[in-house]
Amino acid sequence: MALARSARPSGELWPPLVFLGVLAALPLLVGDAYWLGILIVSMYFALLAVGWNLLAGYTGQFSMAPAAFAMIGAYATGLLARDLHTAPWIGIPAAVAAAGLVGMALGRVVMRLSGPYLALTTLSFAEILRLVIGNSYEYTRGDLGLGVPGLFEGRLPYYYLFLGALLAVQLGVFLLLRSRAGLFLRAIRDDEVAAASRGVDVVFWKTAAFTLSTAISGLAGALYGHFSQLVSPELGLISQTGLVISMVVIGGMGSLLGPLAGAFLVYLGSEVLREVGGIQLIVFALLVILFARFFREGLIGLARRALARRGA
Repeated sequence: MALARSARPSGELWPPLVFLGVLAALPLLVGDAYWLGILIVSMYFALLAVGWNLLAGYTGQFSMAPAAFAMIGAYATGLLARDLHTAPWIGIPAAVAAAGLVGMALGRVVMRLSGPYLALTTLSFAEILRLVIGNSYEYTRGDLGLGVPGLFEGRLPYYYLFLGALLAVQLGVFLLLRSRAGLFLRAIRDDEVAAASRGVDVVFWKTAAFTLSTAISGLAGALYGHFSQLVSPELGLISQTGLVISMVVIGGMGSLLGPLAGAFLVYLGSEVLREVGGIQLIVFALLVILFARFFREGLIGLARRALARRGA
């Protein structure tokens, strides 16, 4: 089949593994609790970015709801712990499953759409979900926030928990992309009509990618809930999704390393900009426009071109 001739992402795993290896050693240099917290939240956003990149970068489908599914994961594990006294190690997988099941149900509807219609539908779902959670005070405590039990004393164990989750997700995405399913996803991204004409069940595979993406977001939200020990509807704000999209676009959409690098650069940059006037949203919006217009492969693409010129 012509689909089989699509390029496989061979060799792409080493850069993110090196990146994660550097992260594993960082606590030896960064002992400050504040900066450990910043790095943990950066890994939370990196998980969201990896999940969104699987859908947008490799399947070509633009969802506006990654933060909403993180909110589902966070509230699911929190409610299970509060109401059923479920242990976190059961609550976290259950939260991932809950986000994935909601994603599958939504995906069966929205994955028949494309372009701006898909973006607007997922945006509407995200905002409706946020309003429902915010107004369900008797169940979720509304804007006061829902308490979630912690897992560890101190921040270092959380750091390595997030790092382990990020490593597992990256390996899973890599293996998926190396499989026949990965070829189908990239074929759909490149040309849905051509993929369908060669026997690819386009709606099924788009729904599968959407479900996996939402499950990854649910995992990120569940871990973040246990780390912060308090979740509120602000977790699902559209600005959070905008931040995730900027991370992927600036880092490099359609690559394994791009969302990781973009998540850390954007979030650390947002912390610095917050200290000098809170103009981070304006700066990153302008950067997204710049990269989307002139540097579509992101920072990773620019780095590859620079290395190719040096080797020429």
